[in-house]
Amino acid sequence: MPPPPPTFDVRLHHARMISPSVRELSFERVDGAPFEFQAGQWVSLVLPLSEGEGRRSYSIASAPNQGSTFELAVTRVDGGPGSTYLHELREGSVLRALGPAGFFTRSPRAPHPALFVGTGTGVTPLRSMMLDAVRAGDSSPLWLIAGVRHEHDRLYQAEFEELTHTYPQIRVEYTISRARDDWTGRTGYVQTHVERLWHELSAKGNTVPHVYICGLERMVSAVRDLLRKQMGIDRKQVHSERYD
Repeated sequence: MPPPPPTFDVRLHHARMISPSVRELSFERVDGAPFEFQAGQWVSLVLPLSEGEGRRSYSIASAPNQGSTFELAVTRVDGGPGSTYLHELREGSVLRALGPAGFFTRSPRAPHPALFVGTGTGVTPLRSMMLDAVRAGDSSPLWLIAGVRHEHDRLYQAEFEELTHTYPQIRVEYTISRARDDWTGRTGYVQTHVERLWHELSAKGNTVPHVYICGLERMVSAVRDLLRKQMGIDRKQVHSERYD
């Protein structure tokens, strides 16, 4: 068995709301040591909750090689003690952390195009992979389709727009399941757009795209079944992580 992930103390040095219900938390190791991880991995936080100590795990939203800091994005859940605690956590507070952990990763120099499929905060490990890839000089096509309920739920919208303008190999689209009448982009669930996007991306080169999926189990299972059972894509080219 692999050894357990290391434990260390982290301090919240910055926080901001990136949607009406999602708070981005930027932590730094108290000891100043580098926090080494692979894009796509997650970390656990030990929370002193009223009912006793609790652990909550979150995908790392930032790219590796940022010294002792890392970012998480936490959705506030009504009645959820862990998310409520983290949404109220003050800058300067110290928590115990464990990690990194997880096998949902992508090498920044992977020799294949990637179609990223995420819903809600499921885009956070995909963001980490994309940032890691461009920083490493990866010129492979990297396409993201992100599903949200409302337009104001689009996480990292401005950043993704800047990435698409800076790197021609990057394409980011949102699909809105409860879109307003004046919304002109994609609508519905992400799984309704995956097949067409995959074929479009596949036509761009001789290398078969890999697909990276992250979100709730229902969406992840639907997309995985579409790719593997209906489209016949090899399981080695389909990577997934769920967070429920």
